[in-house]
Amino acid sequence: MKKTRLKFEQVPKVALVYRLATPAAVNLAQALAAWLNERHYKVFTAPEQKKVPGTTLIKTAKALKQMGLVVVLGGDGTYLRAVRLLEGSPVPILGVNLGSLGFLTPTRADEVFAAVEHALQNKMELAPRAMLQVEFFRRGKKMGTHLCLNDVVIERGNQSHLINIAIHSDKFLVSEVKADGILIASPTGSTAYNLAAGGPLLHPEVHALVVTPIAAHSLTSRPLIMPDDRDLRFQIVGGPKTGPIGRLVLDGQKTCDVSSDDEIVVRRSTEDHWMVREPGHNDFLLLREKLRFGDRN
Repeated sequence: MKKTRLKFEQVPKVALVYRLATPAAVNLAQALAAWLNERHYKVFTAPEQKKVPGTTLIKTAKALKQMGLVVVLGGDGTYLRAVRLLEGSPVPILGVNLGSLGFLTPTRADEVFAAVEHALQNKMELAPRAMLQVEFFRRGKKMGTHLCLNDVVIERGNQSHLINIAIHSDKFLVSEVKADGILIASPTGSTAYNLAAGGPLLHPEVHALVVTPIAAHSLTSRPLIMPDDRDLRFQIVGGPKTGPIGRLVLDGQKTCDVSSDDEIVVRRSTEDHWMVREPGHNDFLLLREKLRFGDRN
């Protein structure tokens, strides 16, 4: 996955995704829209949000996919919402951090105007990030296909009992895990829930997925790093034959119930996500700044 230079062949349309509950994000969205209007750019507000003054409200994901650039004003959760709205479209996203961590949104609020200007002048880099394709099966019937950037979590939800999950790589049984759940993270998602659950960090350019048990009822259940060129299949084993016994969570946002014998297939998507970055962006510096990685003090 090689970085490339951001290059617009024509004047791009710009869509804003912001965190409505954060006054600073609302104010910055309004200021950025006014700034873009002064420079004669067409500015839009993404779906599922209140319209920003001076913009056109987009009502469908299809229309959002026609944008040239999406600017996210918020935190990592807001960024993941923008990724979900794009549904795998290669529209690049510039993330501006108004949250607490900001792994996906490294641009500071006081840098937003310069960063957007650089992006529109083709002075930024595009960094590709692997996405996960998730297929959900019930009694052999495909119930849906979804995309996510960070992680897929199969968990017991509000149930009091542990959940049993059989893990297969292609056609081969890898393990059966009894735990509060299991998560499958992309390299990008390895710094999120996976890290909190005891999983390893993966460099964003590594061609791998990590499978991490959540509070497993066995000392031998450990995270697995798997190549991303094969299917990983997870089957709910045992439990009541009727009613949900857990839930499937995608990027901490989209959820659905899972029942006994349901299967979830996870593979690397053929579509990459494109992050807008300053030239020479340093992923290791980001780790040190955000997680104090390797800090001896």
